[in-house]
Amino acid sequence: MNYRHAFHAGNHADVLKHWVLTRVLAHLQRKATPFRAIDTHAGLGFYDLTADEAGRTGEWQDGIGRLDTPFAADVEALLAPYREAVAAVRARHGETVYPGSPALIREFLRPGDQGVFVELHPADGAVLHARYNQDSRTKVLALDGWTALPALIPPKERRGLVLIDPPYEVPGEIERLGRELLKAVGKWATGTYLAWYPIKDVAAVDRLAAGLDAALPRPALRLDLLIQRPDPTRLCGSGLIVVNPPWTLREEADTVLPALAERLAQAGYGAFRCVPLGPPA
Repeated sequence: MNYRHAFHAGNHADVLKHWVLTRVLAHLQRKATPFRAIDTHAGLGFYDLTADEAGRTGEWQDGIGRLDTPFAADVEALLAPYREAVAAVRARHGETVYPGSPALIREFLRPGDQGVFVELHPADGAVLHARYNQDSRTKVLALDGWTALPALIPPKERRGLVLIDPPYEVPGEIERLGRELLKAVGKWATGTYLAWYPIKDVAAVDRLAAGLDAALPRPALRLDLLIQRPDPTRLCGSGLIVVNPPWTLREEADTVLPALAERLAQAGYGAFRCVPLGPPA
């Protein structure tokens, strides 16, 4: 309840998370049948990078702020849905805005698709409600994300994604991520899950990945982006476990993650990981 994403919007972790999110959303759009996108820890929806919170940390400058210069053509082709969605949100809300996951999801929703945004923090939830509960394609729920997750799946559309990105304020939350993800996959086996985690203690992430590799009944990918040399005292990167990834995502990540690791590197260090987990696809 103390975490406020306004201090961190647009940072390196957002770049990774939101690039993967937009790749999955673009993949879901390829079929005409409706889909549902669920965000379990939604925040404000979008953030002003000139506001006091973002100004105090300046984290966005080493994240989205480093993407102004184009990459090689093959990387830019895979970044295009992300860049286009950011531009669309800025056209709607202002050039200094950075979109959170709800704003990005909204840009991909067609008539018949649904976005469900869950936020427990009272102040953030009120802002999110005002911004998104007037659109018939989106719904805001004032609930704990972990509680909402099993209640919201499987959706009636039977197609879609779940983004799980808790604030990691409570000890043991990365272990809880593994447990809750396995329960969710057991309840809705065909959904695509994006489970985000910060990387401080690399050993804890390795344990999470090993446990999921052994227990997941569905194929998954581990996608890590490190922008500093690993150090358990500070955030040195972030990652996602993607369950039921689009069949193209591994090859796409092998193209984009090295470019992001090089561009977002700090103190001369950048690294990435893209490895399969669970049974073969």
